[in-house]
Amino acid sequence: MILVINALDDPGHLAALRERIALLEWRDGRETAGNVARAVKRNLQAAMDTTGRRLRDELLPLIADNAVVKAAARPQRFSPLIVSQTGVGGQYGAHVDNAMMGKGSARLRTDISFTLFLTPPDEYDGGELVIHAAGMTQEVKGEAGHLVLYPSTSIHEVRPVTRGSRIVCVGWIESLVADQAQREILFDLENLRTSLRQTLPSQSPELLTLDKTIANLLRMWAHA
Repeated sequence: MILVINALDDPGHLAALRERIALLEWRDGRETAGNVARAVKRNLQAAMDTTGRRLRDELLPLIADNAVVKAAARPQRFSPLIVSQTGVGGQYGAHVDNAMMGKGSARLRTDISFTLFLTPPDEYDGGELVIHAAGMTQEVKGEAGHLVLYPSTSIHEVRPVTRGSRIVCVGWIESLVADQAQREILFDLENLRTSLRQTLPSQSPELLTLDKTIANLLRMWAHA
């Protein structure tokens, strides 16, 4: 399941974020890539100094508290966020994300990857996020504030940037529900419940049965 979510649509907030981004220091993005990905990664990443940490701490709630992210991903844990910049000639060739990230108590299984676009698409050429799923390829070049969720199991890449600079925030989610098909069933049922709540009383037999079904499926599938 690939979703594009309008996670941040406040122009004032986006402008404030860009002011903070302008203060960041940047390092070679290959420092955080796995052995295979390092060979195809050509971008910069924000240094996690005081400014970088403040920006990361501001962005995480925008993602973690989003209702669609909660319903679609069923997050258990988030990886530390990365803010990356890809300029002219930069790219991130086809790769698969590491199955496990972090160490010790911070170690997590990567079920879902996400990209939060922070640069308007008219400010750069190229730089499309390309996701190769079974039988299809999807390209995404989101508006600033748009968040893309996609399976970490997929091969994906960032096309070369030929003009301007592409700045995004990326990270990974370990879900309570490891199975992608099960997450999609729960997401469909959650959307149905939201729709029915517009027309049915909360104690209607239909909604109570749907509440029970979602709760019981979570009991069966979730791994806390």
